[in-house]
Amino acid sequence: MDIIDKLPTVKRLIRQLHQVPFLASKNLYKVVSHFLQMDKDKLHQFSNILQEVKENVFLCSSCFVWKEKNVDCFFCADKNRDHSVICVVESWQDVLVIERTDNYHGLYHVLGGVICPLDGIGPSDLHIDSLIHRVNKDVKEIILAMNYTPEGEATSAFIARKLQGTNVKVSSLAKGVPIGSNLEFIDRLTISKAIVDRKPF
Repeated sequence: MDIIDKLPTVKRLIRQLHQVPFLASKNLYKVVSHFLQMDKDKLHQFSNILQEVKENVFLCSSCFVWKEKNVDCFFCADKNRDHSVICVVESWQDVLVIERTDNYHGLYHVLGGVICPLDGIGPSDLHIDSLIHRVNKDVKEIILAMNYTPEGEATSAFIARKLQGTNVKVSSLAKGVPIGSNLEFIDRLTISKAIVDRKPF
């Protein structure tokens, strides 16, 4: 018999942790041990903050970035940002990455994923229609900043088709050779894309 079968409460905790995406199976027992060794007050504080986050953090109804309840969206309400440009990303984490560059000052639109028929995710499962509705006379450019995967490329192409007939400029992130890299160590697809998307020197 597995030792975990003799610890039914621990087994229930492991079953719950299995439902947490991105938590590698090999780390489950380390996480369980951490909780078991945690001070009771700290554990109580931890569970309280989880509940508090669930009750007080919501998606902005316009850009779908997380925001605090009863507080205006940090991005949408910022008059210093360029409201004529919307950067479309897959997830909230992508927003954090772009913001850390300190080189983009427009608005965002989080899709909540990408089109992936194999996983049963279609356009209606994402925030694509709401993006199209956001495009008005004030919006000059949509930047498609999806990950460079087949699903990301397909999602970008779908959105670009939906925006045909509008006056908005549709652009995407530049793709090619990373700064400081050697050509001999770069895959063929990246080099091929860099050649095709070459720009004047």
